Amino acid sequence: MKTGELLRWGMKTLEESGIADHRTDANLLMEHVLDKDRTFLMAYPDADVTEDNERAYRAFIMERSRRIPLQHITGTVWFMGLEFAVNPDVLIPRFDTEFVTEEVLKEVYDGDRVLDLCTGSGCILISVMSYKNHIEGVGTDISEKALKVAAENAERLGKEPVLLCSDMFEKVDGVFDCIVSNPPYIRSADIEGLECEVKDHEPRGALDGGEDGLDFYRIIADEASGYLKKEGRIVCEIGYDQGEDIKRLFEDKGYRDVRIIKDYSGNERVMKCLNR
Repeated sequence: MKTGELLRWGMKTLEESGIADHRTDANLLMEHVLDKDRTFLMAYPDADVTEDNERAYRAFIMERSRRIPLQHITGTVWFMGLEFAVNPDVLIPRFDTEFVTEEVLKEVYDGDRVLDLCTGSGCILISVMSYKNHIEGVGTDISEKALKVAAENAERLGKEPVLLCSDMFEKVDGVFDCIVSNPPYIRSADIEGLECEVKDHEPRGALDGGEDGLDFYRIIADEASGYLKKEGRIVCEIGYDQGEDIKRLFEDKGYRDVRIIKDYSGNERVMKCLNR
C-alpha cells in the first residue's frame, strides 16, 4: 500500500470516530510509524509502506479511534522544545502548562533551589533545569509510578533532580528560592464532563482538586512559607475561573504581591506571589 492511500484511510477512520483533529492525528501517527517528518509524507505520497508498518499504523489508528490519547500511543510528547516520555500514570503535558513554565523561568535564576510539587512527568522541573544553569531541583509526587516516569525523563534529558515520593511537603527538607506546582484543580463533580481522553485515560488523582478544586492550593498556602527563603516565590498553574478565589486565599495567608496572569487565550492560568 502507498503512504498517501494509507494516510487517507487513517484520516477517514478517525473522522468517522469523532476525532476532531483527525487529519493531524493521522499524520502524526504515520510520522511515528515511519520515523519520517511531515515533509516526507507530503513529498512522497506514492512511497510504499511495508506490511509491518501498515499493520502497526492500522493498529494505532484503531487505538486512537477508541479515544486513547495520541501521546499514550506514541509514548512521547514535545514540551518546551524537549521530548518527554508519557504514559497513563502521568498527566500529558499541554500547551497551557508551557505558558506556566515560561512564567516560572521568569522567576528562577541560575543557581536557584526549586521545588516542584505534584511533579508528575517532571516536565516543568526538568524544563527549568534545562533552560537555567546549576538549578538544584526537587520534585515530589504521591505516585511512585509517576516518579518513575519523571526519573526516565530526567535521565533522557541529562538532568538529576531529587525525586521524592511525598504527599505534598511531607518529606521535603530545607528552603527554596521558588516553589512551583501544577496541582490537581478540577472540581470533583466536573471530571465526568471532561473529554474521554482525559477522564478515562489520565490519572484521576492528578485531576481531582476536591469539591471546589482548591484543596491543593490550601495546602500550598498553609505550608509553603516554611519552605521558602525570605524573598522566595510561588508559581502555580490554576484553572481558568479560579483566579479570584486563589488570589484571595493566598492574600488571606499573608503572601505578598499576589498576581493572576492570563495566558495567550485570555484565560486565567498562573498565580504568582512572594513569601509572606
